Amino acid sequence: MTTEYQRGLRDRYLAAPVMPAPSPWRPVGEGAVPVGGLLGIGFAVHPETGRDLVMVVSSSGHGLFDAVTGERLARDHDPDPETDTPDLSPDLTCPGLGPVAGTPIRIAGLFGGGLHSGSGTGWTVRVVSPDWPHDRVLLSADGGINAGPPGGTWWHIFHSTYSEFRAAGFSPTGRTLAVATSSDLALWTGGDRGRG
Repeated sequence: MTTEYQRGLRDRYLAAPVMPAPSPWRPVGEGAVPVGGLLGIGFAVHPETGRDLVMVVSSSGHGLFDAVTGERLARDHDPDPETDTPDLSPDLTCPGLGPVAGTPIRIAGLFGGGLHSGSGTGWTVRVVSPDWPHDRVLLSADGGINAGPPGGTWWHIFHSTYSEFRAAGFSPTGRTLAVATSSDLALWTGGDRGRG
């Protein structure tokens, strides 16, 4: 049985419209990158530039993206069958590619694992499902309390109605926010400047 508080919380989340993430966050690229059969994602740091990188593991291989520009840096259509999915590793890793080749990358998604729920600069991300199986991603500047109306201290930034949710969270640097579903990857950058 649900309590009055729980019903109120559910109603608040159901009523919250999808809205742009607040400053300093900005979307990367022209919107979500289509990735059919996406299984999971993980983060790495470019060894030369220090920029966040996002590794995508899908049913059609591995890809590595620059998290600031959205540019695909590397692609492997035929990864080694011994390491092509993170469930084959006890620590849910896949070998990196491109500038992080040979570095194990932890992957969060279909096989488990998770991304950082906090940026380290006051931002948090939370996934709620008031109309399960559809998931909503909330970005918050109030420690995840999500009090008050949306757009004040919390924002409903992503609503997965057409694909299965895989993972949502921040890079270890806190400069990138990612949301992955079975069909696409959405990225925001700008967290290195702290709360707006």
